[in-house]
Amino acid sequence: MEGLKLESTNLTPLISFDADTGKLELKGRSIPENSLEFYRPVFDWLDKYVANPQPKTIVEVQFDYFNTSSSKCILDILKRIDKIDEAGEDVLIKWFYDENDEDMMEAGEDYSDLLEAPFDLIVL
Repeated sequence: MEGLKLESTNLTPLISFDADTGKLELKGRSIPENSLEFYRPVFDWLDKYVANPQPKTIVEVQFDYFNTSSSKCILDILKRIDKIDEAGEDVLIKWFYDENDEDMMEAGEDYSDLLEAPFDLIVL
């Protein structure tokens, strides 16, 4: 399976998913005009990966900002990753946030509450 790489823009985050290592990274700002359209290839890739994941999957999330429509897509991404944990595979989600960014800290806490997979909140 090939990886997925979408370079960041002023409106969209870096998406770097490596199927060989199991390292999945989302980083930057997410305010695309159409979040579902932007994240559709991410969902499609994850659906394939979840069917045959690496023994250990590490997800690193570091958003500067995301809009409301992106928040739903981010939850959909994390729920797909949660399925890997539910299947008994090793998963760790690392949510990075700036120490002065309470909104990102609270978003991470909210997502963590909705998932079963191990979820670390990490201050930058």
